[in-house]
Amino acid sequence: MRFLADEAEKIICAVLFLAMTAVGFVNVFVRYATNWSIASTEELQTSGFLILTIFGAAIAARRGEHLAVTLVTDMLPLGLRRLVMAVAVLLSVLLLGMSAWFSWQALANLYGNGMRSYALGIPAWYYQAAVPFGFALIILRYLQYAVRALRDPDHVRGEIPDA
Repeated sequence: MRFLADEAEKIICAVLFLAMTAVGFVNVFVRYATNWSIASTEELQTSGFLILTIFGAAIAARRGEHLAVTLVTDMLPLGLRRLVMAVAVLLSVLLLGMSAWFSWQALANLYGNGMRSYALGIPAWYYQAAVPFGFALIILRYLQYAVRALRDPDHVRGEIPDA
């Protein structure tokens, strides 16, 4: 069970990418075999890319592979480097928390207004449901990374083990 908790975003990304590849392959095959196109595949793949991006960001956050310019902070003394890192963590968590909250509001809006998807006709909030939880997972993974990085500010980015 711990494996699932530790590797949840990797499993989600792998399964989602496999499903998106299969859906895209089926659409291409059907298009060339029959000259018809399955319209719902675009809808599924667009939503899949959104979810894949968010859960992929959680993987990057855990590894410390998020976008950062460390030229100046690498030249700072250790105490000041930790302070800058703590401020960056605080601001990042605030931004991610706001993203989670706004995506939750978008989910509630889609659920409340009963909007349906254009190709499959299913409730549109189905596609949005994973987004706020994805942002919450990014916060969790980023905090896991930040705790390790604050303990050892001289670490090499991206080389912190996943365990």
